[in-house]
Amino acid sequence: MGLILGVLGQAVAPSAPLTVGYLVIAGGGSGGSVSSGAGGGGGAGGLRCTSGATGGGGSLESALSLSVSTNYTVTVGGGGAGAASRGNTGTDSVFSSITASGGGGGGNGSNLNNSTGRSGGSGGGGGGWSSGTDGPGGSGTPNQGYGGGIGKFTSGATHGGGGGGGAGALGVSGNAGTGGNGGVGVETSITGSAIFYGGGGGGYGSATPGSGGNGGGGNAEAPGSDNKGGGGGGAINVTSANGGSGFVVLRYPDNYTITVGAGLTAGVTNQAVGTNEKYTTLTAGSGNVSWA
Repeated sequence: MGLILGVLGQAVAPSAPLTVGYLVIAGGGSGGSVSSGAGGGGGAGGLRCTSGATGGGGSLESALSLSVSTNYTVTVGGGGAGAASRGNTGTDSVFSSITASGGGGGGNGSNLNNSTGRSGGSGGGGGGWSSGTDGPGGSGTPNQGYGGGIGKFTSGATHGGGGGGGAGALGVSGNAGTGGNGGVGVETSITGSAIFYGGGGGGYGSATPGSGGNGGGGNAEAPGSDNKGGGGGGAINVTSANGGSGFVVLRYPDNYTITVGAGLTAGVTNQAVGTNEKYTTLTAGSGNVSWA
């Protein structure tokens, strides 16, 4: 593209197109909890990304070609609330036409239906059902996350909840007295630093609790990390751990400036990164963004 004439006839270079890369991760699911048995870990929030890796082993997402002085919707999903039963699913995160699905809650191991981890961006781990049947893990959403591990029943009240699925791997199944580990998240350098997001929550184990997956997954009975979409850990006899809240990162050419509208909470805004680019992070809320 050639030069164009600006004020007083001076030649100026045309602006780079407004092409916006993104990381959009939804809220993680909460773990399951049960009075007798073992709660499964919550699944991580679904993850969609244009840099490094995206969720569910899918191909990298494509950046969006946007227009200046136009409002685009952003919603940062919340984590699923802890429960004394089957875990709750996290809330979706949205940027323009991109939606990441909330992570599935963990199974609670009280009966076959409730033992099944909820499906979501990443699936919740199955509960270790005290009545004799393994609890299936919930399914992940294609190109966003993986399914949860199986909750294991064994005789003698030694049960293990399945780990919640992560954005980068399946949750690990529970075993006799051992909770499954949450699935690992995925690593991206969209902010200029290599960081894992989207780890699944660890399943509860009557002898050995499961660990959360790298990327914000909570250990058994511990919450998922906020702004990483981590799944909450499974539990027993208490309210389970919350899932972690979602996160949105937007990366764009440095000759544009973003405006963050009311209702959204921004972290870093118009921060230089890479070569001739900026990024902005959005940590909570729902509203509009625009560029000039």
